[in-house]
Amino acid sequence: MSKGSSPQEDITGNTYTDLGATTKEAYQISEKSRKMAKKAIGDQDYEDRVRQRCSIAVGDFAMAPLLRFIRDPVHAGLHALERQAPLITDIHMVQVGIQKKGHRSEVICALDYAGSAFELGVTRSRAGILSLAGRLDGAIVVIGNAPSALLSLCDLIREGHTPSLVVGTPVGFVNAAESKALLRTLPVPSISNEGTRGGTPVAVAAINEIITIYAEHGQY
Repeated sequence: MSKGSSPQEDITGNTYTDLGATTKEAYQISEKSRKMAKKAIGDQDYEDRVRQRCSIAVGDFAMAPLLRFIRDPVHAGLHALERQAPLITDIHMVQVGIQKKGHRSEVICALDYAGSAFELGVTRSRAGILSLAGRLDGAIVVIGNAPSALLSLCDLIREGHTPSLVVGTPVGFVNAAESKALLRTLPVPSISNEGTRGGTPVAVAAINEIITIYAEHGQY
């Protein structure tokens, strides 16, 4: 986003920014939560900001030390937003949760491209990611629910596709921890978490904080 654009003008002027807080009460609640998170987690860099927001999203500061940041993912995401790279999500809940303010990137959902799921005998989110293989290069991929989608994405990365950033925090007892561990071995910037925890709130919080940082600064 270039400096001087109207979205930038709407959100600057405060020491704390929350693009989703549209009323005084909402802003006060958000600001108080952030102060608590800063005290509990620290506030040294952008990664701490992501840790803060993800912890607030799940109501548990224990989430912060579980998060893993590979290959400077926050800056990778900021540069991708500057290029108006598309954001690709695994499910509609993630798509809806991503802030639409503060950036000009298209937000699309793999489920809308999952027509081959029955034929392939795979989950709809996996089929959607496979169908979107041609749009992965340079994109931001946000997977908050489906380990199968993340596993397919990892396969595509190993085949040579290069997303700008992957936020991978699927939740569950089947392949969730394993898919995130695999993601961390790949040569792409990523944000993930250790173990079976995670879910849509974590993924949405992580990408929304990057969007907020981008909107605050306006240009990368």
